[in-house]
Amino acid sequence: MTDSDREKLCDTWQVHQSMDWPDGLGSHEGQLMTLDTVIGGCLIYYVDEHHLDEPRIEILRDCLAELESIVPDLTEATSEYFRRLQFLGVTLLQDFS
Repeated sequence: MTDSDREKLCDTWQVHQSMDWPDGLGSHEGQLMTLDTVIGGCLIYYVDEHHLDEPRIEILRDCLAELESIVPDLTEATSEYFRRLQFLGVTLLQDFS
């Protein structure tokens, strides 16, 4: 990951952290909270350690696949939050594909 990519990742993460949790998630809310927490944890680990180990890479891939299946069911108002989360996860995985 280039310095520019890392900076964009960190800037987007700061924006994501400053956003309020979206309302109106219905039956997906618990699952989305877990995905947000796990993807965020992988990102924090990467920022601190400058790498991801294989278990975190696999967890991140699984979370992104799960998120991909849920986002189309969300309203426009709630999907922005999770599309940003997808961007963060996908960008993070670019170094490990």
